[in-house]
Amino acid sequence: MIRIYGLHTCPYCDYVYEQVKDRTDEFEYIDIGTHVRYLGEFMRMRDNDPVFDHLKAIGDIGIPAFVLEDGRISTDPADAGLIEYGSAAACSLEDRRSGRKGC
Repeated sequence: MIRIYGLHTCPYCDYVYEQVKDRTDEFEYIDIGTHVRYLGEFMRMRDNDPVFDHLKAIGDIGIPAFVLEDGRISTDPADAGLIEYGSAAACSLEDRRSGRKGC
């Protein structure tokens, strides 16, 4: 199972969440804003994994973050088989919410 750390007020995370919300056998989505325990888990990961170094240097939070089945950490949705917000294959959140497919 792939763990995803995100925040529902983040449009990038919300876009990922829409792709996985009904796929609970494949993905566990952890909203770091719902409990300090989840924020702490994410912060320990962010503070200790070099995948976040560049993101911290440019002032990014580093979400969504993916803990893949092999334990590797990534901030690239493609590594989890998902589409990144703003990519050529992505629809807008409003497109997704209205049920539009293939945009």
